[in-house]
Amino acid sequence: MADQSVNKRIDVSLVCNAKYHDTNFSRLELLKLLAEHEDVWVRVADSYADIAAIKSARLLITYTCDLCPTEEQQIGLREFVEAGGRWFALHGTNALVELAGGKADTPDKAPHLMQTLGSRFVAHPAVQTFQVQVTSEKSPLTRGLADFEIEDEPYYCEFFGDTQVLLSASYNAPSKGYARSSFGTDRESQPQMYVHPVGKGEVLYLMLGHCTGKYDMQPILDVAPVVRCAWNYPVFYELLRRGIRWGVGIES
Repeated sequence: MADQSVNKRIDVSLVCNAKYHDTNFSRLELLKLLAEHEDVWVRVADSYADIAAIKSARLLITYTCDLCPTEEQQIGLREFVEAGGRWFALHGTNALVELAGGKADTPDKAPHLMQTLGSRFVAHPAVQTFQVQVTSEKSPLTRGLADFEIEDEPYYCEFFGDTQVLLSASYNAPSKGYARSSFGTDRESQPQMYVHPVGKGEVLYLMLGHCTGKYDMQPILDVAPVVRCAWNYPVFYELLRRGIRWGVGIES
């Protein structure tokens, strides 16, 4: 696919490092989608250490879990977005998890990061199939999409600041195994994708996208079932493509 821009490099930073997830699979899938645009030039990293490289990019894409940037890196990430950068955050980017007393806890140890993202992961029940509703039909990110059913981890999150919710779902199962097991179960709707403005830039957050390979649950499990969840669904790839186009400024 040729982009509308001609011989103008579009820098993208991809940070991919998700504990308990199949980072090798997700990284490859995202790189294949980015390669559909011949002007996109991607720098791949497994941390937020190179803030200078992130700030030089037009788009930051993150597929992480339990990856906590330092205070300095959190400030740099916010400065990147405030200056007009776009951040496409996927699945567990807002999840920082610790094991305490046999339960998974999600302490608020990176508030600057979560304020920039517009949300903080608290808990999730088991992988299940649920219905996703399009809550904003005017956005190019969702225009023409119909409601859909998908299998994934249903997230419960805290939300901060202004958000334009584009996709939502309804579920209320308790999160067994989490310290705050009842969090979010009293809500009628759970955002699945939203846009969060920060200064001159924006964060696009998509909660969907769990995946696990055979050895990704070590040391909890020596061998785990291979799980692909949303990655098995064409609609998820359509959402990823639209998010990439939004991020690099290519008209739909």
